[in-house]
Amino acid sequence: MTSITFVGVGAIGLPMATQLVRAGHTVTGVDPMPVAVERGAAAGIPIVPTVTEAPRTDIVIAMVATPDQLDTLVTQAGAGVRGQTWVIMSTVGPESATAQADRLIAAGARVADAPVTGGVARATTGELVIFLSGEHSTCETVLPVLESFGTVRTVGSRVGDGQSVKVVNQHLCSVHIVAAAEALSLAAALGLDPAEVLDLIGGGAAGSWMLADRGPRMLHNDPAATSTINIFVKDSGLVASAAAQAGIDVPLLDVAQQRYAQAAAAGLGQSDDSQVIQTYRR
Repeated sequence: MTSITFVGVGAIGLPMATQLVRAGHTVTGVDPMPVAVERGAAAGIPIVPTVTEAPRTDIVIAMVATPDQLDTLVTQAGAGVRGQTWVIMSTVGPESATAQADRLIAAGARVADAPVTGGVARATTGELVIFLSGEHSTCETVLPVLESFGTVRTVGSRVGDGQSVKVVNQHLCSVHIVAAAEALSLAAALGLDPAEVLDLIGGGAAGSWMLADRGPRMLHNDPAATSTINIFVKDSGLVASAAAQAGIDVPLLDVAQQRYAQAAAAGLGQSDDSQVIQTYRR
């Protein structure tokens, strides 16, 4: 089994780290939030506030929230990364992943790019999908570890290829959530019961995974948050940035991005992403 440092023991990071423990790996969590220490203790995972305070391990998994946090993490790690294998599992976009990988490799580390999709629910059950890319030997090294989280799909030989696939994934997720919110708002405006409409159309040609998953939560004003509005503010921004760099227009994404920004501005940033529907009610 492998010794692993897992950075970012939050809503999705903690169940992922727990899957590693269940698979028999030795895991140290890194998270500056005091509540992370309590949650980690309950899961049998020791938590330290910074990566420099973690014992040296073979593999470091980065599951931080933003490109800026990844940049700070790599800066903190400094020359201590020599000889380690780093796995960037955060959704940070191809530009950030490539830039930080270059820094890590220059300092003597190996790097794999492996963002995930599936959310907290599938992280808890070990059913995430991981988009793995990087040098073949590095991918082979981390594959047995990543299989603890779910299904691993090798998508390219370059760091950044996994992030690019995740960008496409988040484009569709961003648009589908807003489309579901708009459709259920239309149903209400037509004098229909959105719950009944959801039941009628969810299994037909108009159905989608996001409609089935987020639709029921859209019927409530304050459901428990499993993925927040702020996450989609960030992710839709990453999609827009990648599209701009590629020179392609994404007008549907632009509309969705505006809705998430509007929801965040209304104070819903920490609410479940299904609550983007409230931008249609205001």
